[in-house]
Amino acid sequence: MEETETGAAAAPEVVSRAAALNAFAGDPNFMMSLARGLLVISAFGQQKRGLSVAQLALRTGLSRAAVRRCVYTLQQLGFASSDDERHFVLTPKTLALGHAYLSSSPLATLAAPILERISAQLHESCSVATLEGEEIFYVARSKTTSRIMSVDLSVGSRLPAYCTSMGRVLLAALSPAQLDAFLGRAKLIKRTAYTVADADALRAVLRQVGTEGYALIDQELEVGLRSIAVPIFNPQHKVIAALNLGTHSSRISVPDMQKRVLPVLRAAADELGLLLPA
Repeated sequence: MEETETGAAAAPEVVSRAAALNAFAGDPNFMMSLARGLLVISAFGQQKRGLSVAQLALRTGLSRAAVRRCVYTLQQLGFASSDDERHFVLTPKTLALGHAYLSSSPLATLAAPILERISAQLHESCSVATLEGEEIFYVARSKTTSRIMSVDLSVGSRLPAYCTSMGRVLLAALSPAQLDAFLGRAKLIKRTAYTVADADALRAVLRQVGTEGYALIDQELEVGLRSIAVPIFNPQHKVIAALNLGTHSSRISVPDMQKRVLPVLRAAADELGLLLPA
């Protein structure tokens, strides 16, 4: 979704991120300025062009004055730059922030060669993601040369949990209270004609996912995109992440996903779970 300077196309779900910071108001140990700065950094996402202060304000829900101070600080520290002092981009220095996580995360490190092997075997893109609020967060990904989505997904990308295969696997593992809380705050938007965007219908789908042990999304996130995901369990048999394969709907049928792809993903998830430290 593109934003304008006036914000006519602003995504309403991102505004809640700034509003959520209000819960920490009055906490003497909570550094609000740091939280706002991190919110601004995350707002850049996979944007290829520079963003203005107004656009960043729309993406974060912060005031323009707060965004301006954050961007100024990021510039002074070398994490952001601008050619015209109106549109800003992150610099390569921000990669150090992500590298610190990737180099210390056993899940991301162990998943990488397994994903590469699956992609080489099935010739499709594979990913591992965790649940972060109402979104899934990509921690590892192996891409093929064929692009299946309108956006180019990579490590650090986020997508809505309710209409993605990995998201549904992770949501199905939540406790009833956690799922109630999720449905109470998540905005279920009908992204395509196939999207399940009703809370009761989604509950039924998630019950089926929990019973069957996998989730299959058929063009609910984006027309033409089909994906299938399985849970990854840690040694304590707790679901900590999900593993999926995504393809164009013209390349692999739903029955073929279930018959040919699902066993490969389940074996890979079991392997990855055994490698994780106790």
